[in-house]
Amino acid sequence: MAELSSKEKLFCTYYSLGRSAKEAAAKSGYVFPEKSGLKLLRKESIKKEIERNVQQRRSEQKNISEGYYRLAFGCISDAIKLIFSDDVDIGQIEQMDLFNIAEIKKKKGGDIEVKFFDRLKALEKLHSLNTATENDGNSFYSAIEKGASALREHEIEQP
Repeated sequence: MAELSSKEKLFCTYYSLGRSAKEAAAKSGYVFPEKSGLKLLRKESIKKEIERNVQQRRSEQKNISEGYYRLAFGCISDAIKLIFSDDVDIGQIEQMDLFNIAEIKKKKGGDIEVKFFDRLKALEKLHSLNTATENDGNSFYSAIEKGASALREHEIEQP
C-alpha cells in the first residue's frame, strides 16, 4: 500500500468526520474539491485510511461511554473504606477502585475530604452520547444516499 501524503491523510480525517467528499477535499486544500474528493474515494489506500479513522473514532467513543458508565453506576465502597480506615498504606490504596473520586483533601486536623464526580451529570452525558450514536447511524445512511446521488449526477454530466 502506497504511503498517503499529509493532504490525503487530512482528507481522510475530514471525510471520516463529515462524510462529504467535497467538503473534506476543500478543507484539505484541494483546488477542485468535488472532482478531487470523488477521485480520492476511488483509491483503495484512501478507503482503508478512512475505515481506520472511523474505527479509531468508534473505539474512542466506546472508551468515553464506558468511563461515563463507571461514573454513573460505579461502586464507591473502596472510597468509603479509605475514608473510614485509620491506617491505610500505599499498597492498599493502589488496589482500590477510586475512579469515582474527583478530589481528595487532607485537612489540618487529619480529616479527609472526598468529593465524588456528579452521577447525574455522568448519566446526562451518557444519555447524550447514546442519542448522538443513534443519530449517527441515520446520518451515515443519508450520507451514503447523498454520495450515490452525487455520483449519479456526475455520471449524467459526463458524455
